[in-house]
Amino acid sequence: MKLSYSWLLKWILAAILIGVGFTMFFSKELVFLVTGIVIIVFSLFRVVPLVKSLNKEILRTINIIEILLDLILGGIMIYVGTQALSTDWNPEAIWSVVYKYTLVFVLMVRGIVFLYSTVFLEEKTEQIKFWSHLAIFALGAAIIGIENFNEEWIAWLLLAISLLGGGYLIYDGANGYGNYRKYSQRLNQPKEIAKDSKVEKELPKTDQPAIEKDDKDRPFVS
Repeated sequence: MKLSYSWLLKWILAAILIGVGFTMFFSKELVFLVTGIVIIVFSLFRVVPLVKSLNKEILRTINIIEILLDLILGGIMIYVGTQALSTDWNPEAIWSVVYKYTLVFVLMVRGIVFLYSTVFLEEKTEQIKFWSHLAIFALGAAIIGIENFNEEWIAWLLLAISLLGGGYLIYDGANGYGNYRKYSQRLNQPKEIAKDSKVEKELPKTDQPAIEKDDKDRPFVS
């Protein structure tokens, strides 16, 4: 077993994750910022793989338009978050509505673009991707029906995710720390020197003393 300190990194990441979750829960302005960053990262890192992998020009065009719109909305969320955090400005109720329909747009458009590509443009896909995008579309539609949906809902969701993720990292790190202590224990144990059976001479098993040969039986050299 090799000595590893990955358990320490997992505990540090767990503390950061849980701390960020509680920070976003008590600072709703940070939810705007984090949501905008997630939208922009999700959009930017899809550009090159999509352009290279899609075979039809109309598919590339539709996806690029979706990404550009997502980037604009993500930028707005980041602007609201940074303004609220850097100044004493408190986002008005209208921004909660903007936040709600930003999520609705991102989720439902992602589902619509995917389903349109697979159903009408014959883009092949896996079943898990099909059903997951259908669920994303349904989630966006469900948010519309929640009258008082705002950034506080996402703050609760992020807190739950951070606690679950942090708990898993702590548990996994504890297992790693246990292995680390076992390894340290073996290092501190005295090593037993194994006896080589080939070196030892086997003693006679009889209790009778060895009888010396008579002198007359010994050869003489003249």
